[in-house]
Amino acid sequence: MTIKIIMDTDPGIDDAAALTMAINDPQIDLALVTSVAGNVTVDKTTKNAQKIVRFFNADVPVAAGAQQPLTKEFEDAARIHGESGMPGYDFPEDLPKPLDMTAVEALHKYIMESDENITLVPTGSYTNIALLFSEYPEVKTKIDRIVAMGGSLGMGNMTSAAEFNVFTDPDAAKIMYQSGVPIVMIGLDITMKALLTPESLTKLEHMNEAGKMLHDIISNDGDKSEAGSAMHDVNTIFYLLHPEAITTKDMWIDVITDGPAIGETVGDIRGAYHDGKTNAKVAVDIDAAAFNKWFLEEVSQIKD
Repeated sequence: MTIKIIMDTDPGIDDAAALTMAINDPQIDLALVTSVAGNVTVDKTTKNAQKIVRFFNADVPVAAGAQQPLTKEFEDAARIHGESGMPGYDFPEDLPKPLDMTAVEALHKYIMESDENITLVPTGSYTNIALLFSEYPEVKTKIDRIVAMGGSLGMGNMTSAAEFNVFTDPDAAKIMYQSGVPIVMIGLDITMKALLTPESLTKLEHMNEAGKMLHDIISNDGDKSEAGSAMHDVNTIFYLLHPEAITTKDMWIDVITDGPAIGETVGDIRGAYHDGKTNAKVAVDIDAAAFNKWFLEEVSQIKD
């Protein structure tokens, strides 16, 4: 049985790795990719999504999305992902054209026309999702759940309080978390534990062409330490396929939309402030060894 998903993404190095897994794993049916401004500008994130789709000759449509957050000034992460967003590998340039519709229009069309409910997997800012829910609230009944990379119960990576995806468009994050759609929050609480180790990265280089591509772009990632490289977005796909390797806790998530803590995701960890209600399953722990093993196995099975 396959899981039908739509990825809303801002490639970005770890987004590219997440797309690689989603395109190639037989248990995932990737119906659509929509782009959003985030790691780099939306023209670049759209092109990068097309590069990954073209690299694997995948029959997956791509639609370009929001160029900027709902109200906040746009701030990219080119310092981490490079000016192009995916440096280090020479991708084909004969790219398929994006759909002749906006990301929101494409999301509405593909969700409503699907013969089964969709899982949304946003791995960038949630601007497209917020616009979709605002313009077409009827789609909510056709969405099984949202498995979103972003947020943190503790320290952020953009400020001391905020994780990048939520910080980029906190107003959109607030709309998403208040939507009533089931949400799984895949945040820094686990993505900074499940680092791709240097040993795993070395193994990728000589595995196959997909492994070489991932090795080359991950080697250019600014989000790494001696312990390894943070593959934040890939954890969404890992969760879909191996939920047993990730521990979640039900809680209410509020999003701060102004002030010095803008972009912070505040979890009601004691269940003290929302009458026992919850709006998210929050990932709080992960089997990092299982993540590395799975990552290598996924790539090793991709045929050149």
